[in-house]
Amino acid sequence: MAQPTKTSVLIVGSGSAGLMAALWLTFYDVPFIMLERRTGPLEIGQADGVQVRTVEIYESFGLSEEVLREAFHILEVAFWGPGGEGGEGLVRKSRAGDTEKGLSHVPHVILNQARMNGLVLGLMEKRKGREQEVRYGVQVKGVSVDEGEVMDPEAYCVKAVAEVDGKEEVFEAKYVLGCDGAHSVVRKSLSLPMLGDTTDTIWGVMDIYPSTTFPDIRRKSTLHTPSGNLLVIPREGGSLVRFYIQLPAGTQASTVTLANLQDTAKKIFAPFELEFRGCAWWSAYAIGQRLAQEFHKDYRVFLTGDACHTHSPKAGQGMNVSSQDGYNIGWKLGAVLSGQSPVSLLETYVLERRETARELIEFDREFARLFSEKESKEGVFADFFVKSGRFTAGLGTRYGDSVITQKGGRGGDLATGVTVGMRMPSAQVIRFCDCKALQFMTALKSDGRWRVVVFAGDIAVPERKEKLEKLSVVLEVLAKRFTPPTADIDSLIEPLLVLSSKFLETEQSQIPDCFWPETGKWGIRDLHKVYIDDEHYNSGHGHAYEKYGIDPAVGAVVIVRPDQYVAKATNLENCVDIERFFEGFLIERSGGGSNTGEEMKF
Repeated sequence: MAQPTKTSVLIVGSGSAGLMAALWLTFYDVPFIMLERRTGPLEIGQADGVQVRTVEIYESFGLSEEVLREAFHILEVAFWGPGGEGGEGLVRKSRAGDTEKGLSHVPHVILNQARMNGLVLGLMEKRKGREQEVRYGVQVKGVSVDEGEVMDPEAYCVKAVAEVDGKEEVFEAKYVLGCDGAHSVVRKSLSLPMLGDTTDTIWGVMDIYPSTTFPDIRRKSTLHTPSGNLLVIPREGGSLVRFYIQLPAGTQASTVTLANLQDTAKKIFAPFELEFRGCAWWSAYAIGQRLAQEFHKDYRVFLTGDACHTHSPKAGQGMNVSSQDGYNIGWKLGAVLSGQSPVSLLETYVLERRETARELIEFDREFARLFSEKESKEGVFADFFVKSGRFTAGLGTRYGDSVITQKGGRGGDLATGVTVGMRMPSAQVIRFCDCKALQFMTALKSDGRWRVVVFAGDIAVPERKEKLEKLSVVLEVLAKRFTPPTADIDSLIEPLLVLSSKFLETEQSQIPDCFWPETGKWGIRDLHKVYIDDEHYNSGHGHAYEKYGIDPAVGAVVIVRPDQYVAKATNLENCVDIERFFEGFLIERSGGGSNTGEEMKF
């Protein structure tokens, strides 16, 4: 028998969660093998809603330009219900913005999952190392954990048995990610049950090319009528539209036909005319909300996406929450396996994502219930839809306290517009070196770095400059403690500076060295870490300090995780607390960092 194939991380499934985790591992140069039962990449995806937070994540990897160019942008929602003479017609009851004003600088869009996955695969191919591969046509049959070896961090204690071209192949890994969907073989083979239920409400979905007199066919719309309820989702391309249709009570999903869906849709749209010129895809399903009893096995196998939580698709959360599961576990595995952090860091995946999934299930249950209500409840649903906009945008997640998220401590109230445990908000700032107005979030790239964002106020004020200089000495020493000697000093902990000074009255020589270190192959100073909150020549004033709730006369320090979530907020004087925070989850490197070292891959 052939020897088992060994790898640091085995990823079962090449969906949104698996790809996002694998992409992170390419940044950390961690060996992995991804196994996919299909014979090639996804060609036609069923998911299509790309929420605001997912667009932000793609932006952080440099992939949002293609997404925004190709996708349909959802900017408004229309709510329709009975009305007109005798209450028998269909009228627009109200309209609302799809995303709360100021919530994000990117929109909610619609783009096929296959294309979203393809963008990630493309970047992975550019970054992949020799010990990183994706293998198609491999059916995993079972996964087991050697519990006697789980305490040894170097042990390949997880075994997966797979079938390839009718032959058995065995894989051994330090860690396994179960990203293999609602019928997860990984979850079942480890006897991790799903808890929850399936309702008797049946919904149909179809991607169609409609010819209709309905005026909002290119606007996201909800229709509540005596004939049933329907959700309109315009698709990319200008003509394709997705309908989610509630079917009559007593309907069996297995008996539904395309003709049933089309007939029901016509009744709901009446008196508007509706014809179907073509259908790209359709299906019928029963709504179910289930949550895995455990999201891990011995912290060596982790479940992600539909493998650990399932729900209805109408709120557009499936692909998005799955992507964010992979986004969360990916950087943490990278940090552990590259020697940055101890294995205990992985416990925070379960802590954070299980609570997120639980909140998703509760939200989805209420969303599905209200959407299924009769037309008399339409106003209630519209109110709920608007109020829950932050959650559906993917920006309602708030992680609890842990070694990498600390809500307590002195100075936490100095940035009232920033919430510890939530993603760092964005605001327009001016990059000092080239006068470019940009969203501050674009400085928080997904490259494995922790950011210490220093809001120092006006550097022209001697007191503010003195506090900044004292802090900069501490930050430089801190970075040297945890950065490999051959790596750039900013490759793990990157200080960023946001000033409230006057742009035209500020000089680079006023900036402490740690905010423009010598980096890269040539040891050239990086001038892209200093930003100013001031009036721009062409783009107006971003009022970043105001948006972040920071008094320029006091200042604040905000520590941001590699996944753009706020880890801690404190004041400029609290240097000891900043040091203790990083000591809680980073492994000290002997020798410290060098300002002219080689650039780290991540």
